[in-house]
Order: sequence, then C-alpha cells, then structure tokens
Amino acid sequence: MTRPEAGDLRVEPKALEPRCLVVDDDSQVRGSIARVARLLGLLPLEAGSGDEALEMLAAEGEVPVVISDVNMPGLHGIQFLEEVVRRFPETGVLMLSGVSDVKVAVQCLDKGALDYISKPAMVDEVRARLTKALEKRDLLLQKRFYQRNLELRVRVQANRIRELFLQGVQTLAQALEAKDAYTSGHSIRVSRYAVQTAIRLGFTGERLEEIRLGGELHDIGKIGTREAVLNKPGPLTEEEFAHITEHTVLGERILAPLAKENPTVLSIVRNHHERMDGRGFPDRLEGEAIPIEARIVCVVDAFDAMTTNRAYRSSRQPHDAVLELVRCAGSHFDADVVRAFRDAFPDPSLLPISV
Repeated sequence: MTRPEAGDLRVEPKALEPRCLVVDDDSQVRGSIARVARLLGLLPLEAGSGDEALEMLAAEGEVPVVISDVNMPGLHGIQFLEEVVRRFPETGVLMLSGVSDVKVAVQCLDKGALDYISKPAMVDEVRARLTKALEKRDLLLQKRFYQRNLELRVRVQANRIRELFLQGVQTLAQALEAKDAYTSGHSIRVSRYAVQTAIRLGFTGERLEEIRLGGELHDIGKIGTREAVLNKPGPLTEEEFAHITEHTVLGERILAPLAKENPTVLSIVRNHHERMDGRGFPDRLEGEAIPIEARIVCVVDAFDAMTTNRAYRSSRQPHDAVLELVRCAGSHFDADVVRAFRDAFPDPSLLPISV
C-alpha cells in the first residue's frame, strides 16, 4: 500500500461512516451509549448539553440520529428536541430520562421523538431501540421521498393537462373567429390592448399573464351563440339580446377546469360586460365589486368593438372611439382604466393595432 503524497487530499474512512450524536451531561452515560453506537457501525459524536449539541450540529451538519437526555442543565431536553425537529426534520431523535414518567415519554413522542428510553438502560435495550429508530427513520425518509416524487409527478401531469386544455380552448377561440368574420383578430387585439393597459396600472408577472390569457379567451362563450344572432345586421330583439349575454356564463363554464389555477381568467370571462353603474351583465356588479382585470378588458373590448366593422354597423374612427370611452368613464367604464388605456396608446391614429 503506497503512502499518500504531500498535498494529496483524501477523505478519512471515518468521515464516511454514518454518524450519531449523543447528548448527556453525564460523561459515563455518553461513553456507554457511544460504545453501543460503534457496535452498530455508527461514528458517535458527543455533547454535554443541548446548547453544545446544537452548535455541533450547526458546524458538523445533520446526522441520522440523536440520542439525548431529557433533564440537562441549560437547554432542557424537550426544548433541544423541538429545535432538532425544527432545524433538521430528517434526523431521528431518541430521548433518555432517569425519571420513569409516562407523561414525559408521551410529551417526547408528541414533540417528534422516535422513541423514549428510561435510565438506567441496559446495553441490549439501547442497541435494540437504536436499531429500531434507524429503521423507523429509513421508513420515514422513504415515505417522504415517495410523497415528494408523487407530488412532483402529479404537478407535472397537472401542468401538462392544463397546457393541453389551454391549447384546446385557444383552438376554440380561433374557431369562433372563423365562425364570425366580423370579429377576426378581435381576441388577440383585446389581449394586447389589455396587457399594455394593465402595465400602466402596475401589473406584472403572473397577474399580467392572467390578463393576457383572459383577454384572449374573454369571448370564448360565443361559441355557443347562434350565428343568426352573431351576424344579425340590425338591432337585436329582447330574446336575442338575452341569448347573446349568456356567452359570459357559458364561457366561464367552458373554462371551469382553470378555476383552481387561474380564477382571474374566469372572472374576466364572466365579468367583462359589467358596468361601473351596475347596469351590466351577468351579475350587475357595481364599481369596485367588479374585478379590476375584468374592468380592464371591458374598456379595451369596447374600444376594439367600436373600431372594427360589425354586422350591425360600420367601424368608428379610433379618435371618436377614445372620446366615447372618456364620455362613458365613471358610468360604464372605470375612469382609471380609460386613462391607462390612453397612456398606453396616446396616438389613436396608429390604432387599431394589426395582428
């Protein structure tokens, strides 16, 4: 066997051994338990108090198992147990006590100890309890590993299902625009107008993405609206108007699988026709009771509807459409959102945007 050269970095075999920490203010007890640990193939570390043990754990890192006395000077054993469980949740803890008290034992187990041993403990008992504790810890780790992997797999699968669902409803939105030639590009324009307006109102990150998606899908419920109503060249009858207003509720139902992950998208789809004065639909919400995201889409949806040709009328000039938004600010539209829209698109002559 050759001797290591100077500067040759090698890990000592003991550093690779699984360790345990023995905590007791009685050095003889510590020594006895340490000997048992060695018989089980563990490298014992020793500490005379709970405070010293915590410092040692902070310096040495987590160990598989800790064996600690309950009654020690300074930090009490129960307090030490709580700290170990909090800081090192994968460390198994056995508690020792010279007081044979069922209440103390129950308290230790309740605080997270794997087992409780009464002093004086026989070597064979310590060995058996320590072996059992290590086995129990291994089972707990296996269970946690399985749960974490299962949770990860479920999360990945859920994200994939959501992606496929969104692809499906976006295809539906495209089919809707193909169904109604007058609204070609409407959803994309509304989405882009909404995002730029929301940025002026301080929206960022995930909330901004929800507005983008909500704007794109806001009219998805019109897939259930009769073409004769969608493309009617004249005014709607009362029954026809009631029919077309149903698209908000139907859209919410279509997108129901997004309810948990994207409730904001659903609120946009359901409430983008609400009015500040409470005369909108479907819920007749008023003022700030209308979700701000829906108020944003309400403004930009109205602007795009006014500036594109529809079956029942020709498009208006963008400048006139902006003036109409301003005129109806406070009654129909949120005045702050109207201002934000104008800040985002200060030159109406450049509108509508192309998609």
